[in-house]
Amino acid sequence: MILPIVRREVSGAMLSSQLHPVIDRIYRGRNVQHPDELEHGLKGLLHYNELKGMTAAASLLANAIQQNKRIIIVGDFDADGATSIAVCLLSMRAMGFNNIDYLVPNRFDFGYGLSVPIVDVAIENGADVIVTVDNGISCLEGVAHAKAQGLQVVVTDHHLPGESLPIADAIVNPNQPGCNFPSKNVAGVGVAFYIMLAIKAELQQRGYFQEAAIPPPNLASLLDIVAIGTVADVVVLDRNNRILVHQGLQRIRAGKCRPGIKALVEVANRECAHLTSTDLGFVVGPRLNAAGRLDDMSQGIACLLEDDKIQARMIAAELDALNKERREIESGMKEQAEQALEKMSIDEGDIPAALVVYRADFHQGVIGIVAGRLKEKYLKPVIAFAHQDDEVIKGSARSIPGVHIRDVLDEVNTRYPGVIDKFGGHAMAAGLSLGVEKLAEFEKAFSEVTKAHMAKMETAHALLSDGDLSSEELSLSFAHLLRQSGPFGQGFESPLFDGEFEIVDQRIVGQKHLKMVVKPAHGNEIDAIAFNVDIKKWPDAMVKSVQLAYRLDINVFRGQESVQLIVEQIEAV
Repeated sequence: MILPIVRREVSGAMLSSQLHPVIDRIYRGRNVQHPDELEHGLKGLLHYNELKGMTAAASLLANAIQQNKRIIIVGDFDADGATSIAVCLLSMRAMGFNNIDYLVPNRFDFGYGLSVPIVDVAIENGADVIVTVDNGISCLEGVAHAKAQGLQVVVTDHHLPGESLPIADAIVNPNQPGCNFPSKNVAGVGVAFYIMLAIKAELQQRGYFQEAAIPPPNLASLLDIVAIGTVADVVVLDRNNRILVHQGLQRIRAGKCRPGIKALVEVANRECAHLTSTDLGFVVGPRLNAAGRLDDMSQGIACLLEDDKIQARMIAAELDALNKERREIESGMKEQAEQALEKMSIDEGDIPAALVVYRADFHQGVIGIVAGRLKEKYLKPVIAFAHQDDEVIKGSARSIPGVHIRDVLDEVNTRYPGVIDKFGGHAMAAGLSLGVEKLAEFEKAFSEVTKAHMAKMETAHALLSDGDLSSEELSLSFAHLLRQSGPFGQGFESPLFDGEFEIVDQRIVGQKHLKMVVKPAHGNEIDAIAFNVDIKKWPDAMVKSVQLAYRLDINVFRGQESVQLIVEQIEAV
């Protein structure tokens, strides 16, 4: 599908005369209004005390540490959950506390979050205190069960709450009612990091480190982990998140990251020194996630916790193999889903406002990725369902900008009570479960509500471009400058440019990627690659000139750097 290219509106005066004009244009196109917003130093981070419930949580957990109570961290089975657990364990161990362990509910046996069965497992493991990370705000039954068994519970989460909150001893969630923390987009790992900062400060105030003859830990050393979890969870990179990601990325580039992170980068044939924020989401995150999607997330957590370089490399290799298996499963499921949607389109006319796909043989661990791929292809909100048991199906939703998917599900649940069993999530992603006999009713309701939400969207689908680049800017030096201007990501998108080029050479590589050599009207030849093209259309020797929407990138091969274009859209002219 060829989308119209619309250039971003840029208004106001230049932010700084010291900025390259194109970089200045990029920032203003992303609503940066003052040079201060571009500062990525740690002093610019929001303070943990601005989070509601933080004082109670830090006091309770500091008491637990001093009284040597057994703390069990209960996380989610994705990269945000894994990194949250790693941050908590590494922080508390650095504080001299070792009576701590973690649980990650296996998605195939327990499902999501702090369920009643997981609480029982925690009790079997001797828990006195349960701390949830990246989950818990919707786990009313699990928290109630833990409290009934005499445990203390601290909920740390970032997902949107429902009408009722769990009866935990403390809740730290920027999205809970009454919390004035300015960054509502902080990921679960960001919340966990803030909790650790607050505990450290509380223990320092009590003289704990001095009495124990332990130096207070430098928790900034864990920002490499925080950066990965933040980018992998596709939260909006507001200013606070950009600081967290920038600081973590600087550690990785300098080679000061965890051995497991370095190993994950290396098994992907990348170099830490050249890593970008995009790489965190597309290179490191998927390999970390692969464990939770296909097997047990504890393997991914073990990679983050491992101190031995050789052992870390072995775990990373296993995660890389799991990721290859995940890609194969995903490819087959995506093809099945596309065939079903194409058939639906032929039989019923236009594809509806929202897409729902279900097959009993879909893999639970990959439905979120399949939903994401279909969303990108059809530019509509998508929910992919998989079989959970004989009566219940589990869905993973992915949305488009302008349609808050969690709000859509909430409206469906309100207007059609009893159709959805459980749901939760945020703007761009959500999860849910429902009875298989309710699928047709849900699909109709979901399409109806989503259609109303999409009608409120101000603009049709388009590619937002930051304009064209001159031949001088299509250079390695400017590509480096662009890379240093990040981090970019969700809500602070990587710069996209457009322009007309002559095709000098074109060929297919890797089955369906179009490798090209292109030339601007006034400039030198430059390499370009378009991924996952329609091989029925490309290459086309008849096409001599193309309009490209592209990102400027640096290719590193055998230690040599060269500039290349990553093509998002190609159209013959």
